[in-house]
Amino acid sequence: QVQLVESGGGLVQAGGSLRLSCAASGSIFKINNMGWYRQAPGKQRELVAAMTSSGSTNYADSVKGRFTIPRDNAKNTVSLQMNSLKPEDTAVYYCNANITRRDYTFRYYENTYWGQGTQVTVSS
Repeated sequence: QVQLVESGGGLVQAGGSLRLSCAASGSIFKINNMGWYRQAPGKQRELVAAMTSSGSTNYADSVKGRFTIPRDNAKNTVSLQMNSLKPEDTAVYYCNANITRRDYTFRYYENTYWGQGTQVTVSS
């Protein structure tokens, strides 16, 4: 199976920075898209930033210019560098990855996986 393990959340003042990290492990043949979503209380989960295996990125308009998504394909990790944080960035942040697995019969399976979530709180 596959696991996504997140780290790096916490409490920070407005204007500060935080870095989240996510490591994928398990029976991985290839990681396709990998990125971050967030869900604030009473709101739907939304895309924050994502990167394809070829390096193309997609950012929510609300975080463009403030967040970046470094990815290390060799280590199966993705980070979210968050700068100039605002109180409206407060949410639970989830790592997300679309991963292809290959079993011992060389059959391929593609699934989407989620991390357990990490809380980010930005105080005003």
